[in-house]
Amino acid sequence: MARRRPKGVLEITWAVAESAAWGRTEHVPVTDDYPDHVVRRTTFSAGGDLGWRLSAIESPRAKPAPWKIVVVTGAPSWAEYWAPAIAALPQDREMVVVDRPGYAGSEPVEYVGDIRQQALALSPLLQARPGQKILLVGQSYGAAIATLMAASNPGKVAGLVLLSGYYGQPGPTAEWLLKVGARMLKIIPRDVRHAVLEVTNQPDQLHGMHTALRNLKVPVHVVHGDQDDFAPIELAEKLVAETRTRRPMRFERVAGANHFLNDGPAEDLLATLEGCIPPRWEFRLRWPKWPAGWPKRLGLSKPASLHA
Repeated sequence: MARRRPKGVLEITWAVAESAAWGRTEHVPVTDDYPDHVVRRTTFSAGGDLGWRLSAIESPRAKPAPWKIVVVTGAPSWAEYWAPAIAALPQDREMVVVDRPGYAGSEPVEYVGDIRQQALALSPLLQARPGQKILLVGQSYGAAIATLMAASNPGKVAGLVLLSGYYGQPGPTAEWLLKVGARMLKIIPRDVRHAVLEVTNQPDQLHGMHTALRNLKVPVHVVHGDQDDFAPIELAEKLVAETRTRRPMRFERVAGANHFLNDGPAEDLLATLEGCIPPRWEFRLRWPKWPAGWPKRLGLSKPASLHA
């Protein structure tokens, strides 16, 4: 059974500090909790010839699943917190969750503040296997980055989910943490410092996100907990109400949920994501049910391969 990982910003901050002190890029390596055929750590080259090597965790599958779920995490960006969800995936789904540039095991060591550059770096995640569709999930700060990725890669994304999206204005808890973090930038661990810098410098970059969102042709799902004190749900509601998109956005309010939807039961999170995937339609040919004796009177006979 997988051990409990730290939850909430204060616990995660301590986990980051502890990992930095010991020179680790994971607080609890996923290999300690899951066999390699269930959750696997992988690396890939960043897009745009940036020269970075990026780290991610994924669900290995011998055969391509119909849907691949790509998750762009928030700040701090630690993919390992999605490991329980990957382990609980059914076999007809795949998932890959990335450590964004400047976090955990991903390069560079420096802070990458431009969300356009991050979207470019993460674009290789949108490579699908034959017959496979991609559901792109942007969590918190990753929501804006995922939107740019979807807009820059038309035809590669079948659906976009903005999960607990952060849209430039912090809730009360996040506001307090940002103020404290800004005063301690020189002494806090790298990943927490990068998170403070990212969130602080995000508002001026959101124009590009809104433009991209208006031009998307794929279904967009906005999912938000009604107890979110980091990214207020009111901003998510405003985004849906005021953004004119090519097709209506779907808004889902998660009752009783806070900002960290992936901290809850993995089954609940997967059910939420599954609700963003269109149902599979099956067409079955059925021979009509004739009244007794009518097929013979009309000179018809029922093919042996069809059943009423």
